[in-house]
Amino acid sequence: MKKIEAIIRPHLLDAVRNALQEIDVKGMTVSEVQGYGRQRGHTETYRGTEYQIEFIPKMKVEVVVPDDIEEMAVHAIMKAARTGKFGDGKIFVTTLDDVIRIRTGERGEAAL
Repeated sequence: MKKIEAIIRPHLLDAVRNALQEIDVKGMTVSEVQGYGRQRGHTETYRGTEYQIEFIPKMKVEVVVPDDIEEMAVHAIMKAARTGKFGDGKIFVTTLDDVIRIRTGERGEAAL
């Protein structure tokens, strides 16, 4: 099993969710996060005053998938979240040893 964490632009969340649902990903966790990468924030002007925004608002999408659909899930996220501009985000893939469903005690892929 793999855990896929994707940091994406907030306005692309629905597109990413729909892309993952099309490949039959059952569940996901979404969090509002802030951070920066290579772009190191940006400046904005409000009422004539310029100020620095250091942390950019993003969405973090987490899904756990069986090994056999990992590449499809990564590709679906990339296709839905890519704009070609700085700040599109990152995808992190990690291997999971076990997953346990609290309600039933099911383990492994049966718990997904």
